[in-house]
Parts: sequence; structure tokens; C-alpha cells
Amino acid sequence: MSTLNASFVQNMSIVRPEYFFIIGLSGIPYSSYYYIFLFITYFIAVIGNSIVLLIIALERSLHSPKYIGVFNLALADIGETNAVIPNMMKTFFSDSQYMSYNACLANMFFVNFFITLQSVTLVVLALDRVIAICLPLRYHALLNNTVMSLVFLVVWAFNTSLVALSTSLMTRLSICKSNVVHNFFCDYGPVLRLACNDNSINVFFNNVIATLFLIVPFCIIVLSYMGIFFALSKITTWEARLKALKTCVSHLLLVGIFFLPVIFPFIASAITPLTPNARVISTSLSFTLPPMLNPIIYVLNTAEIRVLIRKVLKNRIVPIRKNILK
Repeated sequence: MSTLNASFVQNMSIVRPEYFFIIGLSGIPYSSYYYIFLFITYFIAVIGNSIVLLIIALERSLHSPKYIGVFNLALADIGETNAVIPNMMKTFFSDSQYMSYNACLANMFFVNFFITLQSVTLVVLALDRVIAICLPLRYHALLNNTVMSLVFLVVWAFNTSLVALSTSLMTRLSICKSNVVHNFFCDYGPVLRLACNDNSINVFFNNVIATLFLIVPFCIIVLSYMGIFFALSKITTWEARLKALKTCVSHLLLVGIFFLPVIFPFIASAITPLTPNARVISTSLSFTLPPMLNPIIYVLNTAEIRVLIRKVLKNRIVPIRKNILK
């Protein structure tokens, strides 16, 4: 603890460490192979989401409320992967597991912001499907590009305000129990447990954030699909039901990929306490798999995007073949 005490900086009555020591994947067997897996997921996530962003931005036929939501989800995916994985790669390649106090707060803000943005975006996409299936004749009256843009403007402002307030409340804590963070990024919960003064306000606000951005969104999505299934039950033909349900497949997969890794640790810990290594791996998967799989799911399940990709590839490949034949 001597190095820890040497690193503390006294600021009036608040004690703050000069740096945090991020445990990361230390102590996990064969962690080097896991780092390789994370690098692959990062590469696929960045390339895949960049392609989705580019296609939606350039193709006018995709300038619709639904794809404004998909565009926002791709932005959140890129932001989340860049907030998490590059720091892990730096730890692996440079063997540097230290993060300054201010860098820790910045990392905490961006990780929490993009994960909450993902959650709310999935809710907006669910409501888009509800209106499209339950109120098809009023869809364009209730939801257009202007309305959807305003919705996401409010979402970004609301998320930024709450996450910024949550992060700023960390500055009132005296971090004097330790400076070791048992995770692969500067996680809110592990840092909160290092405080030696009253952290009840932070715990309360953390619970509010978890409720607003995890529990409430999940409940809204479940209720949305109950409404969708009820509306589908009134459709007379199976072909029409399947056609309407097919428009929801991508979103349902995204919801499962996002919420299951988040919910699993809570269910598993209720049965048997998770080891620190198991919790780190579970958390890392919940932060890396959705951004990687989201663009793949939308490309595979969206005919418009598949057609556009084939069109672009054809326009690129055919001239190359002609030049080779010459």
C-alpha cells in the first residue's frame, strides 16, 4: 500500500488517487488468446458498423425513421467499442495497466453513455415496429424523419445529462481503500466500492441509472412485443403474419444479444457467486459481442442493405475484371 499512499493527492477533504490500476484480464488463463478474440471483434465491429453508417448516409431510399434508428445504433456501437477495447489492447501490448484519475472518469462517462444509448435506441426501434404493425395507416403521420430526428436529439441530450451527472458525483468520493479496479475498464461499480466516505448518493443514482436504462427499456420492449403479437393474432392469413413478423426479426435478435449478457451475471450470481475472473469475462462479452453482431444481423436480415452491398461490389469488381482481361 506504500505506492498507493504515495500516489494519493489531497484536495481539501477529498482524497483522490493519482492513478488507478486496472486489473483487466490478469490472472485469467490463456488471456493472450482472449485478447486476440477481442481484437477480432473490435475489427469486425468497427468495419461492419462503418459500412452500415456509410450505406444509410449515402442511400436515399434508406432515409426513413427506422434507419435513422439503425444509424444511431451503429454510432453507439462504434463509440462503445472504441471506449472499451483500445484500452484493453494498450494493456496487452504495452503491459501498462495504469489509468490517471481524470482519464478514468472520462472512460467511465463514454462507456456508460454509449451503453445507455444502445439501450434507449433499442426501445425507439421497438416503438417504430409497434407503430408500423399496429397502426400501419397512421405510421407516416405519427413517425417521420423529422420526428425521429427530434426523438434522438432528446435521447442524446437526456443521456448526456444523466451520465455526466452520475460521473461528476464520483468526484465527491474519497478513494482511499485501494486504487485497484477489478475490471478491464474504469467501471462505475468497482470504483464506487473503493470509496471510504459516504457513497449512498452515488449508489442511489447508480440504481436510478440502471433502472432507467436497463429495467425500464427491457419492460417497454416486452410490452411492445406483446402489443405486436396481439396485433398479429388478428391478421387472418399466416403469410401476412409471417411477413409482418419478419420485419421484427432483426430487432428481436439485437434485443437478445444486448440484454442477455447483461442479465446473465445477475441470474448466475443469485445461484452461485461469480468469481472475479468470470465476472470480468461476462462483462467483456456484454460490451464486445453486441457491437460486432449488430451490423451483421442488419446486413443479413435487411434486403435493401444486401442489395446495395452487392451493387457496390459489382460496380467495383466488374471494372477490375475488364481491366485484367484487357
